[in-house]
Amino acid sequence: MDVPTKTLPERRPTDGMLALAKDIAEDRKRDAAEPSTVPASVYTDPEYWAREKAAIYDRMPQILCPSALLPDPGMAVPHDATGRPLLITRDAEGDAHVFLNVCRHRGTRLVEGAEVQCTKKLVCPYHAWTYAVDGRLLALPRPDTFPGLEKGEYGLVELPSRETGGLIWFCPQGETADFGLANTLGEDFDALGMGDHVLFRRKTHEVAGNWKLIMDAFLESYHVTRLHAKTIGPFFKDGATSGDMIGPHSRSAVGRLEEMEGIDLADMAALRRVVTFAYQLLPGALIIPSPDYINVMVMMPQAHDRTLVEDFMLIPEHPATDKARDHWERSWALLDGGVFASEDFRAAELGQQGLSTGAVPHLTLGTMEGGIRRYHETVEEALRAVN
Repeated sequence: MDVPTKTLPERRPTDGMLALAKDIAEDRKRDAAEPSTVPASVYTDPEYWAREKAAIYDRMPQILCPSALLPDPGMAVPHDATGRPLLITRDAEGDAHVFLNVCRHRGTRLVEGAEVQCTKKLVCPYHAWTYAVDGRLLALPRPDTFPGLEKGEYGLVELPSRETGGLIWFCPQGETADFGLANTLGEDFDALGMGDHVLFRRKTHEVAGNWKLIMDAFLESYHVTRLHAKTIGPFFKDGATSGDMIGPHSRSAVGRLEEMEGIDLADMAALRRVVTFAYQLLPGALIIPSPDYINVMVMMPQAHDRTLVEDFMLIPEHPATDKARDHWERSWALLDGGVFASEDFRAAELGQQGLSTGAVPHLTLGTMEGGIRRYHETVEEALRAVN
């Protein structure tokens, strides 16, 4: 691709990534599945969604955003789409934090808007209580009117979080904040160099569909050459796939049309030209590394039939020329506006409409759609764990 880029360090895939690539090269069907079904009610029943929210979205560690959203110390961004008012910050030492966006004085929303702010101090708009981006209460007007107040006891409420592999994770509850698998996945994302990428574009889509219908499109390759026939479909082989599980998280690989014979699969750059990986993470995040950029999509369900999807496009470096910028703009338009919005998300909406009629009591899954069945099994296991 004739686009100026910086010299990237040589990277090697992890053993797990390499194993999936070898499956495709040697035509092994590790993830072969028997035909199966999934009840339509898991997409259409509001009560089932309420159980999912309580057991999964309100308890499990989950991705909020890529590290590239906050590239420098002294940055903060409000985040409301999880159903709680969050504030993501990067402090003077470069460490990421996730706080409740709530002033400790009277509960006022501390930072308004939804855009990233560059600031060393966070000032409440109501009474000007002032906090550092690491959460410490720095100052308050008329401290004499609060006799005995210890500023050290009035810092922002921080939620458990972890930054690994170029992603910022958080957990709504301290007792379930186990980030071990986030660290394991981070090894793959480090191999992809995601932490060294920069943010090119960010957009939130509102999809009138269940969050799992969106996820389903990234759990099987049956649709790729069909739904995406006018966009990315012609770049892929039909049915050349492999996949495995990292705890409740899915990792898959799809073979591209490029010839794999003679390719050094241990060379990450060469590997990404012949295989596209995808990560389907519970509760609802998708990592899609294309040959020269990475999409991070975070799904934030608002109801059983409505989901916000925030799409981040990460590139190796900021565009230095008009030619480079035009290349990335076209890539963004192809994936975010074409493949995702017009095809995958639209398919989820059409599926929601059809399933809501009751005409299809269960989804019939073929042998190329086993990833969907496995993902639903992980959801059901999470529900059983708290019931």
